[in-house]
This record gives sequence, structure tokens and C-alpha cells, in this order.
Amino acid sequence: MAGDRAGAGERPAKGAPAPRASLSAQARDAVRQRIVDRRYPMGARLVEREVAEELRMSRVPVREALRALVAEGLLELLPRSGVRVRSLERDDVRHLYEVWEPLAVQASRLAARRVAAVAGEPQGVTALRGLLERAERAAAVDEGAREVAAHVAFHDEVVALAGNPLLVRTMEQLSWQLQLLFGMREEPASMRAQHAEMLRHIAAGDEEGAAAVTFLHVRDSRAVALRSLFGDG
Repeated sequence: MAGDRAGAGERPAKGAPAPRASLSAQARDAVRQRIVDRRYPMGARLVEREVAEELRMSRVPVREALRALVAEGLLELLPRSGVRVRSLERDDVRHLYEVWEPLAVQASRLAARRVAAVAGEPQGVTALRGLLERAERAAAVDEGAREVAAHVAFHDEVVALAGNPLLVRTMEQLSWQLQLLFGMREEPASMRAQHAEMLRHIAAGDEEGAAAVTFLHVRDSRAVALRSLFGDG
């Protein structure tokens, strides 16, 4: 791990390849993915030593990764020591949607505005079409994890198309919690159809149409989540 010990003032030689992601970032990504695909189920206690052995890393980057995932809201600290995968309660879901709803609506509005301001179809719109196709293919063969990943990527791409760096950074804090939540419930075909409607309005540069469909989509998603997880009517 000489790269981790390199001094802050050292720089790679000119023309040298860009350094790989830090070991702590690699560990964070690996643990995060295991949480999202439920190899580490909700409520599971994660032992630093065991995670390090599984990832074939030293404990230092794993410790840093676990701390970062606590900050992201995917893990929570245990009263005495250690961490566990956070269990989503009804209020957690409601709070998540309360924050996501206005951000998702504004992202769609801004994305449509950007599309209306340029000639031709932006690359982001093409990417959105591809993600919808990917989600439909996954749904057709009942590959839930792939479908969920495509839906989350669709919303992330809408945010990217909006062109607001602050919105992008804010949504990054929610994206993995949303992916965890989406993976815990069924995705009705009606909600896939709403994604298609969102894309139609965004591609047409229709700000208010995109915002209205997104608002309905998030509200329906919230109802599905609460009903699937907690039996709410």
C-alpha cells in the first residue's frame, strides 16, 4: 500500500497513468454493492476484520469505508462498537421521499429546459432511452436487480441532464438509499410507463409536463414502497 503512504506533495510523473481509486473507495464500493443486492441484509452486523478478509484488504481501508457508509446512511453505528446494515423503518422511507420528491421534480424540469435550449437530441436523452430499454429487457426476464439498477440509473441520468452540479452532488447522497429501497419492493409496470412519459416530456423540452409526471411518479413510488414494506393502504 505504498500509494496510501505517499506524501501529499508527491505528484505522479508526467505522462504516468492516473492512479486507481483508493483502497478505501474500492472497499466502500464493494460493501455498498453487497448492501444494495442484500448479500449483507438489513440489520446484519458487519465485523471489520471479517469484511477485510472477504475483500482481501487490510483493515484500515475497510474501516474508512464503513465510516463513509455510515455517513451515507446505509450503515449505522452500534451502541457499543461496530456497525450494522441500516433497517429502513416507515419514517425512514417517508423522510427519504420527502427529500427526493422536490429534487426529482426539479431535475426533470431543468432537464427539459436544457433540451429545449439546444438543437438536436442531447446525448443525455439518448442515454435515457437506452436505460428504459435496459429496464424493459430486465423486467421481461424477471431480473429484478438489473431492472432496479436501470431505474436508478435513469433517475441519475435525468439529474445529470439537468446540468446543475449542486443538484448532482445532493442526489448522490440519496442515490444508494433509493437503490436499496427500490430493490426491496416490486416495480409495477405502470411505473415503468411513467418513466417513458417522463422521457417523452423531457425530450420535447416540456418543463411543466416533465415536472408533473415526475411528481406523480414519485408519489406513486412512495405509495408502492409503503404498501410493499409495511402494508400501508
